[in-house]
Amino acid sequence: MRDFIQELKSFHRKGDMLLLLLCLATSAFGCVIIASATNAVKFGGSTRYIVIQVGATLIGVLFFAIMSSIDTDVFSEHRVLLVAISMVLLLLLVPFGTDNNTGNKSWIEIPIVHINVQPAEICKILYILITASIMASHQNRASHIWSVSHVALYLGLIAGANLVISSDMGVSLIFVFIFIGMAFAGGISLLWFALVGGIGVAAFPFIWNNIFSEKQRNRILYVFIPDVIDPEGLDEGWHTTESLKSLTGGGFAGQGLFNGNRTQGGNLFAQHTDYVFSSIGEELGFVGCMLVILMLLLIIIRCIWVGVHSKDYMRRLVCFGAASAMIFQVVNNVGMCLGVTPVIGLTLPFFSYGGSSIVTTYAMLGLVSGVHARPAPRSHERYIRPPL
Repeated sequence: MRDFIQELKSFHRKGDMLLLLLCLATSAFGCVIIASATNAVKFGGSTRYIVIQVGATLIGVLFFAIMSSIDTDVFSEHRVLLVAISMVLLLLLVPFGTDNNTGNKSWIEIPIVHINVQPAEICKILYILITASIMASHQNRASHIWSVSHVALYLGLIAGANLVISSDMGVSLIFVFIFIGMAFAGGISLLWFALVGGIGVAAFPFIWNNIFSEKQRNRILYVFIPDVIDPEGLDEGWHTTESLKSLTGGGFAGQGLFNGNRTQGGNLFAQHTDYVFSSIGEELGFVGCMLVILMLLLIIIRCIWVGVHSKDYMRRLVCFGAASAMIFQVVNNVGMCLGVTPVIGLTLPFFSYGGSSIVTTYAMLGLVSGVHARPAPRSHERYIRPPL
């Protein structure tokens, strides 16, 4: 505890201040975007949304500092506890889960403050730590069948539990992409990727017919054959059609903040959350969209840079896990707004409205800051390698 307090006091000197500044600049831009997106009459003004987003950002900065001040080895030594916490959080969705008008039972409402928390967002951070810890315990034989099976077991456990309990395919896929990114960065043989890919292709007919619902299948098929699935754009293609109208309506420089015809008219579905990128396209145009992507890209590059410059295997994987999560969400959200990826309801980090999302994003990036502060174990004598 004493070490943690000392690390917290020295956070401003040891932590990754560049990463924090990038996050704060992106959050500030995001708050402006949310203020404009929620200025429409149907939102009743933007004050409430901005207050919540700014408050969540401040809490997020606090968690950034806290996570940055905890030695990564401490998490590794309590891997079993992290798994238990993850499962408890997901199981809480069974009696207390709510769909928050999304169709997926992914949120838990805190009654007193009326705030919805998404347990999978917290589990995403814990999963990065769990996977990094497991892979570190097998780092000298990363491609051995037992090592790969051990890592895959926890992926199936956590991602599978989230999918079964919440039916949220989008968030479950984040876990898969984190696993792929960390496995690749951790040096697992490409033969395993080829083998798993082959198994996936062979199992695809079963998964397609028995795991995916008809609605999910149509959302995927619409990307490839829109004229067949929804030729009039009134069902599966409705959100994509409306998104593209807004996204392309701004041209090169946009119609201006608080001046987008469709955004200010409240005609765009989820214009402050899932489709905020389309709102940006209408009001700030191509220039604004490129600025958003550049700011997010700089954060991702910084995560990778910190990981590459860490000589410790586990710490490096933590950074790549955080970068992988960011990459998947950005690519999917932007692709969804462009109509080139299926609609699976993932938010755009820092720009989409949502308290739990912004807090957990800062906390996840706080892990990267911790690696920057302590790129290698302080003492090999102190480090206790977790059991296999």
